[in-house]
Amino acid sequence: MEINWDVFIVILVVVLSARLGSAGDIVHIDNVAPKRPGCSNNFVLVKVPTWIEGLEDNEYVGVGARFGPTLESKEKHASHTKLALADPPHCCSKPRNKLTGEVILVHRGNCSFTVKANVAEEAGASAILIINNQTELFKMVCESDADVNIKIPAVMLPQDAGSRLEKYITNNTMVSVALYSPKRPAVDIAEVFLWLMAVGTILCASYWSAWTAREVAIQQEKLLKDASEEFLQVGAAGSSGFVDINTTSAILFVVIASCFLVMLYKLMSFWFVEVLVVLFCIGGVEGLQTCLGALLACFRWFRRYAESFIKVPFFGTVSHLTLAVCPFCITFAVVWAVYRRISFAWIGQDILGIALIITVLQIVRVPNLKVGTVLLGCAFLYDIFWVFVSKWWFHESVMIVVARGDKSGEDGIPMLLKIPRMFDPWGGYSVIGFGDIILPGLVVAFSLRYDWMTKKSLRAGYFVWAMTAYGLGLLVTYVALNLMDGHGQPALLYIVPFTLGTLITLGKKRGDLTTLWTRGEPERPCPHVQLQPLEQKE
Repeated sequence: MEINWDVFIVILVVVLSARLGSAGDIVHIDNVAPKRPGCSNNFVLVKVPTWIEGLEDNEYVGVGARFGPTLESKEKHASHTKLALADPPHCCSKPRNKLTGEVILVHRGNCSFTVKANVAEEAGASAILIINNQTELFKMVCESDADVNIKIPAVMLPQDAGSRLEKYITNNTMVSVALYSPKRPAVDIAEVFLWLMAVGTILCASYWSAWTAREVAIQQEKLLKDASEEFLQVGAAGSSGFVDINTTSAILFVVIASCFLVMLYKLMSFWFVEVLVVLFCIGGVEGLQTCLGALLACFRWFRRYAESFIKVPFFGTVSHLTLAVCPFCITFAVVWAVYRRISFAWIGQDILGIALIITVLQIVRVPNLKVGTVLLGCAFLYDIFWVFVSKWWFHESVMIVVARGDKSGEDGIPMLLKIPRMFDPWGGYSVIGFGDIILPGLVVAFSLRYDWMTKKSLRAGYFVWAMTAYGLGLLVTYVALNLMDGHGQPALLYIVPFTLGTLITLGKKRGDLTTLWTRGEPERPCPHVQLQPLEQKE
């Protein structure tokens, strides 16, 4: 039996990546940490650019405290201030060195954060940088009896950044810093391009799927009219090359996907992500060579190579054209895998991802609206549970942790389409999971196949409505994403009601719902049945 790599990979990519998000959160609204007047700030990330002897050096990222004034949001309004080292280093008592508006660098420990800030303010510091005792950042809160009438900002730095700055000052090197916390733009152009990418991918895949289905239907009708015994034998034992999802497999999807997701969550590590990269490359190669082969076959110079075949061990029968483009596809995937950490590697990842998605939507099909409703309904519940509800059991969102690749040392798993946030001062990427395109794309592609089989025009058909509903659902997801300050959102929470609701409502209004729900295609009379009465009369 030949292995269909697309069907194997789609199970993996869908369960891993049904979420949409942007770069990491810069504002953390914590309702657990105590609040009171003078101690009610949100925990915000702070940029700390540095200058060594007047020359620009590294930029570090810290976190602001619950207390103190808010920081400037624009770099041009943040003043360059000399950095001084506290003596004693913990700043729990009045510093021995005289301060005249410098930013003071202190160590964490021996007393509370508010005590350090009050001592630094009384000594004449303009701000206080606290070096954490570990590489992670820590929330600086207020004690119940603390004096929170603090007029200078307090920022915590990770241990490695603070130690580096401390070393410079110890060596009598002049260090100056600026403190500011820029806000993210409400909408970044990356989100517009990502929306176009997702909608365009489904559009291309749907037309390819519908065109292939129509060609197969025309061939079947022709062979039936010719009463080809060979066709009847092949049709009974052969395969069309497509995989139709049934109701049982749609229901099992949520169970298998959940088990696999928990396994990834528990086993997530650097080596596990490396395995996912290899699997993604296998699927990407398959998708890229399928798309390239189909595209080149449209030109008459390559058509004869696309129509001549050779048998390859393990892979079965493949065309000479596929064999020719395969080395290029393998090289492309390998180069991306090796250099995937460079700044523009997202381009290669998106090319491989889009090719894989289009190929999957070409091979895997939803036969009717009933199966599509069950599939999207299960995915809808799966997405909500593992993004939101899982926090109650695991104390964090399992879906988002897996998608980000936490505990792996990697910048997320590869089963995502991503575009860098171009006008975001914090950088990062806007991402969308393959599952948010593939699952609704199966139903959208089904609507176009139905329109073509019933010979409906674009206006009288269902595809334009389904495509519009998907686009609006994805747009609402981005609105929700920005309203939630960049927290990852389950896109299917918005896309599924839009897409299914539109098709079911429109089908019921037009009287086509029964056909859409059960058959998924119009009834085609058999030519042999029509010929029988004529033969009996003769």
